[in-house]
Amino acid sequence: MFGGTLVEIWIIVGLLVLATMLLMSMLARLYRKAGPHEALVVYGFRGTRVVKGHGTIIFPMIENCRGLSLELMSFDVAPQQDLYTKQGVAVTVEAVAQIKVKSDTESILTASEQFLTKTPPEREGLIRLVMEGHLRGIIGQLTVEEIVKQPEMVSDRMRSTCADDMNKMGLEVISFTIKEVRDKNDYITNMGRPDVARIKRDADVAAAEADRDTAIRRALAQREAAVAKAQADQERVQAETLSLAKQAEAERDLEVKKAQFLEVTKRQQAQADKAYDIQTAIMQQQVTAEQVKVQQVEKEQQVKVQEAEIARREKELIATVLKQAEIERQRIETLAAAEKQRLMMEAEGRASSIRAQGQAEAEIIFKKGESEAKAMNVKAEAYQEYNQAAVIDKLFSSLPEIVAALAAPLAHVDKITVVSTGNGDASGMNKITGDLTKMAAQVPALFETLSGMSMRDLLSKVRMIGDKGPDALPSSPVVVAGK
Repeated sequence: MFGGTLVEIWIIVGLLVLATMLLMSMLARLYRKAGPHEALVVYGFRGTRVVKGHGTIIFPMIENCRGLSLELMSFDVAPQQDLYTKQGVAVTVEAVAQIKVKSDTESILTASEQFLTKTPPEREGLIRLVMEGHLRGIIGQLTVEEIVKQPEMVSDRMRSTCADDMNKMGLEVISFTIKEVRDKNDYITNMGRPDVARIKRDADVAAAEADRDTAIRRALAQREAAVAKAQADQERVQAETLSLAKQAEAERDLEVKKAQFLEVTKRQQAQADKAYDIQTAIMQQQVTAEQVKVQQVEKEQQVKVQEAEIARREKELIATVLKQAEIERQRIETLAAAEKQRLMMEAEGRASSIRAQGQAEAEIIFKKGESEAKAMNVKAEAYQEYNQAAVIDKLFSSLPEIVAALAAPLAHVDKITVVSTGNGDASGMNKITGDLTKMAAQVPALFETLSGMSMRDLLSKVRMIGDKGPDALPSSPVVVAGK
């Protein structure tokens, strides 16, 4: 039982599959598709319709369809009879036409009404007859020259003339091209002969003109070559002359520049030597100035040391020999003044740098004497008891030192040049000895200035001291500082 049921099920499934396949086969037969190169014209109980670019179901017995090709149709248009032109010349024209059914629905329906049941040769025969008739009319309106020389005009007129008739058949002219135009009387051949003769004549003339122009140009070229060669030779000579002139100018300029350079070199060398001498003199002056400064500093330091020594000696003298201070003060002042005079005279005989050095030393010695004199002022009371005879003795004993101090500047003179003008005894060497005598004669005046008494009074007092005898001498011995 179970096995029989299973067989029945398989039979039923098989029958269903077979029915489905039959149904699909029937539907496949009923479904018609239109390719891109054709259009299906469906007619039946639903009316006439055009299917293009897709498919549709055609119900059997109540509907039917036919395919209409939309491809381009190309065929020759060559009438068998002669075509007569506007001039009455019989010609044979062969052309190629490309025609197709328009793609719009109305044109497809129109074309299907006229060509759907006809074969392609029958269809092309009908279209060819229409094209040949229009071609005959167009050729009759044109001359042979226009047909031969302007085939594009024939094609344009053909398309415009056939357009209305083609539209009525649902067609359109894609192109119309004339392949050949012939005639039996050699009109076309003879038509080109004048042009050929003219062209040949023009060619001969052109060749002659070309030969003439060639000869003229050759002569001109030869003349230009000769002129260019002569000009080149002239320019070469001028260039060589200019080159030689420039070489001479260059040599001259070189010699001038050498002389200028030598002159500048010598001038710069002289300036350098002069600058070196000036710089050496400046450096020497600077060195001398620095030496003077150094010496001045040394003298100032010596003054400070001497001032310290004077202070120490001052204290010592205050404690020991106050009575001798006045004599020492007068001696120091006298020596300081004499030394200052000597240094001033020495400074006048030397150069400016030595003069500055002598003045600095004179100032230092003067300051030293002044400081010592100030120190001696403290001891003035002790000097009141000092005997005048001792003062006179001290002054006379210092005469050699003062005279030596006055003559000291002459000891530093290396060379004396005497220029005598011959104006009596007061010139030459006599002038120098006279000046020395005058300097020695100024010593008594110096003593009178220091002591406040004339030399005559001092000598008279010396005689008075001698008359008074030994009692007029001081009771204590005279001690000279530094002796």
